[in-house]
Amino acid sequence: MPKFRSIRPPERQARAVAGRLVNLGALRRDPDRPPSVRTVGSYADCLLQIARHLEAHGLELRDLTPETAVEYLESRAADLSQSALDMHRQALQAMLVHVSRRLPEGGRLTVVHSTKPQRPGGRGYTPQQIEMVAAAQRTRNELSTLIAHAAGLRAHELFTLARPDEQPPDPRPARPEKFAGRPGRDYTVDGKGGLVRLVRIPDNLAERLEACRRDEPVRVTDHGVHHPSRYDVAGGTAWAASFTGASKRALGWTRGAHGTRHAYAQERMRELQRIVPRPVALEVVSQELGHFRPDITETYCV
Repeated sequence: MPKFRSIRPPERQARAVAGRLVNLGALRRDPDRPPSVRTVGSYADCLLQIARHLEAHGLELRDLTPETAVEYLESRAADLSQSALDMHRQALQAMLVHVSRRLPEGGRLTVVHSTKPQRPGGRGYTPQQIEMVAAAQRTRNELSTLIAHAAGLRAHELFTLARPDEQPPDPRPARPEKFAGRPGRDYTVDGKGGLVRLVRIPDNLAERLEACRRDEPVRVTDHGVHHPSRYDVAGGTAWAASFTGASKRALGWTRGAHGTRHAYAQERMRELQRIVPRPVALEVVSQELGHFRPDITETYCV
């Protein structure tokens, strides 16, 4: 006789798995640091989406095997972008290794490629378009837009700008071509996953940035994450919203504030390919952007 069971609420499933991953230290990139709130939130959100999808089929997260996890990823390839699909894969992989233990330590799920159509024209802006957007913003947001474009920053990283002597960069590989042809002053930002990396800001923007330096750092909160902000510049969701509005006013369309980071990657690839082969340029840009994966740089350049 078939057995019937009630499916636990997807929210409860996702919280339980994410909590286990945090308690087990599975989300730590650095054993001496706790996982960032952003990383935990991303995994929990992915697990919730997966649990809701499985609920329609009478399944729970705990029912997944490596094979059915890949089947799930393949079923979402048409409606998730590559970055979203990769995040779902990483969340499932962590769960299968550390919670259900259906994958061995170090095990990897097969990478599934998204078939979702790309946005026409990609997500980048030309330098002229960036200037037009910045000109449509108030001074505080305008400066942040120019800095984000010039240094390839994420929205929240604007809040974390610091001099290298007060926020030293984490040790990471760096090719000699890093920042080649880009004069300016070096700063650091606290990026995705808590990685502190060097960025370079042109001298004219660095002077404007220093004019905004606070006497003491102020704690700012964005997406539930607290940042010690040393400069009175815009960032996070408020700056991103300002950028979107200004882009619509100036250009009649928007590709989002993250488009400044895409623009940086595309410009740097053009610059570097004049002096090094494309594979080397991809590696250099991946180091400058702080993800250290040339294949991700490829997606920025579409």
